[in-house]
Amino acid sequence: MGRTALVTGGTGGLGTAVTAALLADGWRVVVPWLVEDERDRLEPHPDLVLVEADLFDTDAVRRCVALAAGTQAAPLRAVVNLVGGFAMGGRVHETGVEEFEAQLRLNLRPTYLVCQAALPHLVAAGGGSVVCVSSRAATRPFAGAAGYITAKSAVLGFVGALAAEYGRDGVRANAVVPGTIDTPGNRASQPDADRRGWVDPAEIAKVVRHLCGPESAVVNGAQIPVHGLT
Repeated sequence: MGRTALVTGGTGGLGTAVTAALLADGWRVVVPWLVEDERDRLEPHPDLVLVEADLFDTDAVRRCVALAAGTQAAPLRAVVNLVGGFAMGGRVHETGVEEFEAQLRLNLRPTYLVCQAALPHLVAAGGGSVVCVSSRAATRPFAGAAGYITAKSAVLGFVGALAAEYGRDGVRANAVVPGTIDTPGNRASQPDADRRGWVDPAEIAKVVRHLCGPESAVVNGAQIPVHGLT
């Protein structure tokens, strides 16, 4: 029997690498998109399913998850939550609560909604894996990003809650914790940065692929650093 993975943010800098790694490993991969140009970032593949979906909308998320779980030949067995974003700002007294809340919404709402919709399918399939992406900033904070740091810390808390609630149902939840990922977007936004400590998305994708598969069946509630040797 085949298996399906739902990869949110699958058209992004890390997401394209994760999608490619799972396809190469024989998964059917469902990737939501919102902007048409995003679809061109992925090479066509017979096991790749692209679906238009606003992952901030509850009904759209349910339809997307239903599509991912809609085949008996390849049941939904993994959910990879990569939707998120980063924004710098001032210190807390200089930052409006709207900016703070925007980071919470961006980094938490899609992850929560997708997991909420997908978990019954994972349980019904006999178990599976949820992988979320936090950030090294959650454990090594820096000034000017309180919203982002708080949101990525909350991702770790949410993963812990999933691990506690669904482990006995055979559903594992783990987080990868990257530093700066060597993506086109990060290169464009930081053209003068020293990239020697940046991590290739393909290397992180290998870890995500491992967490999705049965080889990591005993790993639950982990916070796995994937920020290289720095």
